[in-house]
Amino acid sequence: MRVQSLLAACAASVLLLPLAATAGNFPAGKEAAYMTQCQQVATGQGVDAATAKKHCDCGAQAIKKNFTDKEIQDLDSTDGVDAKLMAKAQSVVQAACKPK
Repeated sequence: MRVQSLLAACAASVLLLPLAATAGNFPAGKEAAYMTQCQQVATGQGVDAATAKKHCDCGAQAIKKNFTDKEIQDLDSTDGVDAKLMAKAQSVVQAACKPK
């Protein structure tokens, strides 16, 4: 249960997640910001640092694999993030990074 909460929190708190049919990449400097924020959220929820890093790495790879450059950029938008895009991002990260 705690891992599900971690996955949802990381996906929701990090507005750098997107979904599409082709692979994309984070804008310059944004992947490092995603990793830092994701790990802070995870460790704040009582997850050890190694597990948090592993989950956040998985999330970043899932985002790159499933979203276009534009969608990734839109997830970090300063004028608001599309709720459907965010929901898709959360789903993708949860599916790709759920504990085995």
